[in-house]
Amino acid sequence: MVEQEYTECLLGNKYHEIDDFDIAKKEEDIGFYAGFVGCSFMVGRALTSVIWGLVADRYGRKPVILIGTASVVVFNTLFGLSLNFWMAVITRFGLGSFNGLVGPIKAYAVETLRDEYQGLALSAVSTAWGIGLIIGPAIGGFLAQPAMQYPSLFSQDTIFGK
Repeated sequence: MVEQEYTECLLGNKYHEIDDFDIAKKEEDIGFYAGFVGCSFMVGRALTSVIWGLVADRYGRKPVILIGTASVVVFNTLFGLSLNFWMAVITRFGLGSFNGLVGPIKAYAVETLRDEYQGLALSAVSTAWGIGLIIGPAIGGFLAQPAMQYPSLFSQDTIFGK
């Protein structure tokens, strides 16, 4: 039981999601599969970061920032609605592939602000990113398994029950 709580703490909501997919034959394998879901984001990001930098240089920072922001909404929603393990992996990979935000945002801040405000702008970007990494999973955990947590609002027969 303590090992399960420790694993849940490390993996967050992915633990319950992988458990719901019934892909792991044993409870000990849930962390193995959650690792694939977690790393697929970084694989997508590693494969496309340079491309997004080139696109931002050629077509401008704003379009890349808008595409990246829209992709966060779309792919995180699809990830939350994943019905099986492979859909979860593919949506996380897609999120990473279209998430070329950090470089263009920092470049945009450096290009548009005077020298004395650039340090503040770059630290604001990092601070906002860190706050998002805290608030996002908290909201996701609060809204996870809505049919079980809020049965009066969500039916087990809908996608929220799955």
